[in-house]
Amino acid sequence: MSAIRLLVLGAVRRHGRAHGYQVRNDLEYWGAHEWSNAKPGSIYHALKQMAKQGLLHAHEIAPSTAGGPPRTEYEITEQGTEEYLRLLREALVARDRSIDTLSAAIGFMVDLDRAEAVGLLRERLRGLAEWRAAVTEHYIPEEGPQQLGHIGEIMNMWVHTADGEAAWTRGLIERIEAGAYTFAGEGEPFVGVLAEGEENPYATGERHPGDRR
Repeated sequence: MSAIRLLVLGAVRRHGRAHGYQVRNDLEYWGAHEWSNAKPGSIYHALKQMAKQGLLHAHEIAPSTAGGPPRTEYEITEQGTEEYLRLLREALVARDRSIDTLSAAIGFMVDLDRAEAVGLLRERLRGLAEWRAAVTEHYIPEEGPQQLGHIGEIMNMWVHTADGEAAWTRGLIERIEAGAYTFAGEGEPFVGVLAEGEENPYATGERHPGDRR
């Protein structure tokens, strides 16, 4: 699963209705262009493709004050919301997803209710434990990587990765269970998007033809 679909659907959903440049601006505000494939071309392509797939509804609106052709605003559809939540849940659970997909999921986890988020993260822990157990069937961490020659460093890395991810996941679960963050149905959520016209201190300034659409 590519992180770009989750990021774009989530950004549009946060706004309710947004044009492409707003989505791009939000993703740059979150730093997603640094830790994912959320580059301008990928963002605008994803918006158009998901509109064709029925996940987003495209509205043509009047030209911007800067002139030029009408802009397109996107609104998530019911099908898009189902896909967004599916991708979010899958990304929180799957231990074999890339770090950009997991990062996107953590950024949107508060769109779920607290109990469900904890349940999904516990499922992630189980997957990590199963993966570690599969690795240690062939590799004994206590004996060090040298037992398998330099190839043992690969399994050594896998074990350390599993242990590190598990420790981080347990810490996140503890913070959530202790009441951290505002989840769905609990009140006003954290505002993580820019208002129309609000300056983005993290904008790349890179120009792209899609910025006007």
